[in-house]
Amino acid sequence: MTKTIVHQAKCERGVTLIDTMVVLAVTAIIGSMATMQMVTVRRSLKGDGAMRVVMAQLTTAREMAIKERRDIEVQFVGDNWLHIIRHEVPSGTTVVAKVALEGSARYALIAGAPDTPDLFGNSAPIKFGTAAMIRFSPSGALVDGGGNPVNGTVFLAVDNEIISGRAVTVLGAIGRVAGYRWNGRVWQRV
Repeated sequence: MTKTIVHQAKCERGVTLIDTMVVLAVTAIIGSMATMQMVTVRRSLKGDGAMRVVMAQLTTAREMAIKERRDIEVQFVGDNWLHIIRHEVPSGTTVVAKVALEGSARYALIAGAPDTPDLFGNSAPIKFGTAAMIRFSPSGALVDGGGNPVNGTVFLAVDNEIISGRAVTVLGAIGRVAGYRWNGRVWQRV
């Protein structure tokens, strides 16, 4: 009988103030860690969104050039716009699309990041050799104003946040579009 009373007294003691404070402290630490991770993931997702917009527009321009048998020009306007322009036959142009990058993403280099593995250049956020104008030809190749194949890279970032660094490359001869994600050390192909 005495043993039952002692056991019942231990069970009825409840939770002390120290126990409650320890639980609250651990919860606060885990919550702050989760918040920091969410900020990092959010920046990364914004970079991914911008990269996917550029990749989709370049791919669309290439497919239009092949399907419609027309030159489709691509213009990078300002620090976050992309225009697709169809060259009409026999003359004239039609603006097919004007697309802005999502969020606060823009064309930008990441300080200290090297060129992508494709090595098309990283001296500027948008680098297509010395071409003043680029367009996809009906063969699907990315060419300059003279019809010569041109390779290039478009670098993207959100307010120069390293984790948001992205790059889109185009292999001119065949018009292959590829995306890369900067992880702080190397470019990883997406």
